[in-house]
Amino acid sequence: MRTRRIAAVSAAFLLTAGLSSMGQASAAQATAPCEGTYTIVVGGTGSSWNNDRFYGNIQQHVGYPTTIPNGASARAGVNELNRLVRDQRAACPSQHVKMAGYSLGAAVVHIWVTENWRTFDNVNAVLIADPKRQGPPGANGGAVPFGGIIGAPLAGADKSFGNVPVKTICHWDYVCDESAGIWTYPKNHVDNYPEDFNMDHHNDSANEQWYNGAWYPA
Repeated sequence: MRTRRIAAVSAAFLLTAGLSSMGQASAAQATAPCEGTYTIVVGGTGSSWNNDRFYGNIQQHVGYPTTIPNGASARAGVNELNRLVRDQRAACPSQHVKMAGYSLGAAVVHIWVTENWRTFDNVNAVLIADPKRQGPPGANGGAVPFGGIIGAPLAGADKSFGNVPVKTICHWDYVCDESAGIWTYPKNHVDNYPEDFNMDHHNDSANEQWYNGAWYPA
């Protein structure tokens, strides 16, 4: 019985780690104005650029293949995020970039920071329910036990952020913390972040962790 339950939840984890609507393309939008912060967000599994739960003062929503959370979809998201932020930086060289992601989208942002912190400055990141979150506090995210199924670069956990300020948020959620227990998915993953999607709540320099409602250093 336990084996069947874990298998069923595993399948759900692979197919529905976010919203149910699907989208493949980015918003058709010209380069944003150079004033203020350029805020760019990446939704989770099943999301689309125009339905990713994020709100507030946002200049760009990233669209990428989100139907199945695996290494290929994460790579496509990283490539599209990279294209958008570098186009904006080329147009506005001194503008700060704030990027955020949820679930699969958090992994996309996580991977982007790991791959680009050496060559891209004046940027910070917000990771909500990141499956690549490395504990402590708590345990590693779900991309560790499912690593052999989902594949690189989504598989695994790390804190390879270099000098980029990163704010990590995980609230009793198996996707970002194995110790929460697989039975907490999907309810906690979907319900535990109502205010965190407001990008106006996140500043441009936070380098910290919020774990089960408590603050921890990065």
